[in-house]
Amino acid sequence: MNTDNQPVNQRAMNTKEKTVNEIQKRLNEVERLIAEKGVGSDYLSRAHRVQRDLNIALFAGSVGLVAGIGIWAWIQLRD
Repeated sequence: MNTDNQPVNQRAMNTKEKTVNEIQKRLNEVERLIAEKGVGSDYLSRAHRVQRDLNIALFAGSVGLVAGIGIWAWIQLRD
């Protein structure tokens, strides 16, 4: 007989969820290891740096553009 208060189906579901979570965790670790040490990892690292630098440049350019438009509008309204 079942000595626990949980039904058999619920215990099986908990075990299944734990197994799925453990497998997913291990897959993520393997994927991270491949990204760090695998074929093309240097290229991927460079691509990430280039993307980061491009994002910073776009952000700085956008801030400059908005500031420029604001200053231009302020000057136009003063005259």
